[in-house]
Amino acid sequence: MKPNSYPLSATRRSFIRQAACAALGAAAMKNCLRDLHFMSAALAQGPFTDYRALVCIFLNGGNDANNMIIPTIPAEYTNYDNYRTVLAIPNTDGGPATAQALSPLTSDGHDYGLHPAMPELAKMFNQSAGFTGLGKVALQFNMGTLVYPITKAQFSAGTIPRPPQLFSHSDQITQWQTSIPDLLPTSGWGGRMADILHSYNPQNAGLDVLPTCVTLVGANTFQVGASVQEYSVGTGGIVGLTNPSNPASAVSARQALQNSILGLEMSQSNHYLANYAKALEHSIDTGSALGAGLSTSQMPTYWTTAANWSKAATIDQVVTPNGGSTFASNLMAQLRMVAKIIEAGYRQSGVSNGLGMKRQIFFVQVGGYDTHTNQTDGANPILGSHANLLAEVSQCIHSFQRAMVAIGTQYADANFVNRVTSFTASDFGRTFPSNGGGSDHGWGTHSIVVGGAVNGQKTYGAFPALTVGGPDDTSTGRWIPTTAVDQYAATLAKWIGINPANMDTVFPNLPRFATADLGFML
Repeated sequence: MKPNSYPLSATRRSFIRQAACAALGAAAMKNCLRDLHFMSAALAQGPFTDYRALVCIFLNGGNDANNMIIPTIPAEYTNYDNYRTVLAIPNTDGGPATAQALSPLTSDGHDYGLHPAMPELAKMFNQSAGFTGLGKVALQFNMGTLVYPITKAQFSAGTIPRPPQLFSHSDQITQWQTSIPDLLPTSGWGGRMADILHSYNPQNAGLDVLPTCVTLVGANTFQVGASVQEYSVGTGGIVGLTNPSNPASAVSARQALQNSILGLEMSQSNHYLANYAKALEHSIDTGSALGAGLSTSQMPTYWTTAANWSKAATIDQVVTPNGGSTFASNLMAQLRMVAKIIEAGYRQSGVSNGLGMKRQIFFVQVGGYDTHTNQTDGANPILGSHANLLAEVSQCIHSFQRAMVAIGTQYADANFVNRVTSFTASDFGRTFPSNGGGSDHGWGTHSIVVGGAVNGQKTYGAFPALTVGGPDDTSTGRWIPTTAVDQYAATLAKWIGINPANMDTVFPNLPRFATADLGFML
């Protein structure tokens, strides 16, 4: 059955009304078939003997990737400079105030540089001296939410369905995280992967010792599955029962009392109450197991080593480019906690409270990317809010990769850096022309993939023709994606262990696109 599609002209209210009516009549049957499908898919997966983790780094607000990856061939740069005006980054000459030149192993006929605030990622991409062994970097060009492949002519004529509510933050975030823009947003592609993978992680009485999906920013669509949900932790670890005004004995007594109450509730004939109590008890048990694993982590030592290069005052600070000042980075704190959980998850069960996980999926997020105004520092395009954000991404990923190397050293696992892959995502790209002080909501954007298993020092996909009204433009400098989120996500899913027979379960729209594996993972 062909899924419903919703034209761009549909209002949000009519979209919700149509979707709700369609859902009411078939909800019970759909949920039953869905659950049976996921059970069958899980049975079709083979057992895993290795450890792998995916880390989604979501750049909330719509990253201006037109300034993250810059064309440096003179003719193309001139065109870029003319359209970007006050936003244009100086062309590469090897200096710290210009685009950081990239040296791909294979050429697509263009030359590129990264924003000058991203020297760490540029050196990792180029495998420069001192940056080898930290994993590799790949760049995916012009990716976005798509219902079907679509050309400029088809977009203009309206002959191919488009994602509904294009250029809307909330809608495009949801569609990016579900990968199915023409269906109701009931689950995310990270959660659907976890539905299939979670049974291969350690179980206790039929329940996951630690959920496959862990979020550092609370609820998100990406990690919602049919049968699994994300587990939320803070940058300081699990959220437990604490009361600073009382002694530890009072906390223990309160914990014992709550356990007693939960025991009574689970024995009730009221199934809702009993199941709620079981879920709460499982959450407490999960927190205890993870807390014990984190308590013996060596990550503080790892992360201090990882952060030494930056000369920051503390391990969660970022040094702003071409200025020397620092700011506290919540993204750094999030990734530091992810690294600690990865180390505890990789540690074998029975070894210092190790969890013995096989597959993990993490979600971190940083905001500030909605740069309509004040994107740069006045007349200096290499400074300002966007430069600080990109410096944060570059330094945080670099520190995280150094921590992955340190974990491998700790466990004498030379391949550990190959076991973790990080990737960036964002609501959408931004307009190519400047609006005078920043840039506006766009569509297609560029992303970064990092890890030892990445087929790196390469670019993937087609870089858009940087011309307003050109073959890749809707009409105002918003790039029409030439790669779908489905393809990008499926490439990552294949690496973490989703086999071909189950790929359409996780990505229902994937068969609409010619290539399911973009090649950036080894």
